[in-house]
Amino acid sequence: MAPAQVLSMPRRRAFAIALGALAASAALPGVAATADASAGQAGGYPTHPLTMIVPWPAGGATDLSMRVLADLVGQELGQPVVVENRAGAGGALVGALLAAARPDGYTIGQLPVTVYRLPHQQKTTWQPLRDIQPVVMISGYTFGIVVPAGSPFRSFGDLVAWGQAHPNALTVGSSGIGTTPHLAIEDVLGRNHVRYLHIPYRGIADQMLAVAGGALMAGVSATGFAPYVDSGRLRLLALFSEHRSPRWPDVPTLKELGYPDAVHNSPYGIGVPRGTDPRIVRRLHDAFARAMRHPRHLAELARYDQELTYLDTGRYEAYLRGVWAREREFAQRLGLAAGQEPS
Repeated sequence: MAPAQVLSMPRRRAFAIALGALAASAALPGVAATADASAGQAGGYPTHPLTMIVPWPAGGATDLSMRVLADLVGQELGQPVVVENRAGAGGALVGALLAAARPDGYTIGQLPVTVYRLPHQQKTTWQPLRDIQPVVMISGYTFGIVVPAGSPFRSFGDLVAWGQAHPNALTVGSSGIGTTPHLAIEDVLGRNHVRYLHIPYRGIADQMLAVAGGALMAGVSATGFAPYVDSGRLRLLALFSEHRSPRWPDVPTLKELGYPDAVHNSPYGIGVPRGTDPRIVRRLHDAFARAMRHPRHLAELARYDQELTYLDTGRYEAYLRGVWAREREFAQRLGLAAGQEPS
């Protein structure tokens, strides 16, 4: 599969410029949401189908699990929930779309961490704490580094050593510029002074096919890689989790390998435009809280080594305020903060 774009070094300057282009694409025109747009809507809600924005291409792990959840939530609400794939800005495009939507409960979206990251790196017309109302946290990802099954890299150390010896020759794919996998691998390879070629894809599915087919030397992604690893098409070198996965007990974490702060799991949930009637938010919360525990959804999460990480509306909002602060610090540490010259 053809990648979305290829970046060369110096890395930080290159992807800082690219993030600027993505931020511009995320600034969509639209009528500003008003607090009274949902007035009178809560009583009989919902009366017609809902749209759920999934900010990733169709066919990836997140898209597939969200489609199962959308079907189950639709059964809970008595109205269909239609998935609309709007990939862009490393998953952050949903932030602009929710900010521009009417706060009537009929436009909802999956919230990746990039929604709370991009505004720290580039100027946007929207701000998630101001414009997005969290509803419920659902799950989180396991991120890992994979290589083709026939790769000579048997460990993460092998990959680093080869990259050090061959500047700008190591090709590493991710699910998009500014995504958690991209910044996670940038961080650890940067500490080892590895100059490499970052090749961003619009999602996980195409990236995994590229790695499995040998078009990429390595890939970093969420556990959309799980079926490929389990079938023997990919080799998993390391995980960005706090602890080893029971599914792959022989695979070390980056924390074990000497990177104590390289722990990333990127929990996600559901959000709506700020100003949505609290009764509608509660209705959505309850529907998702029941649907996410359905055996069909739990089985879909298990395919990708994911588990429920449920938080109700209040706790999810508090969690995201913490994410907002941590992402600001992370952007400053990597030299990507808005107005900060990349190193």
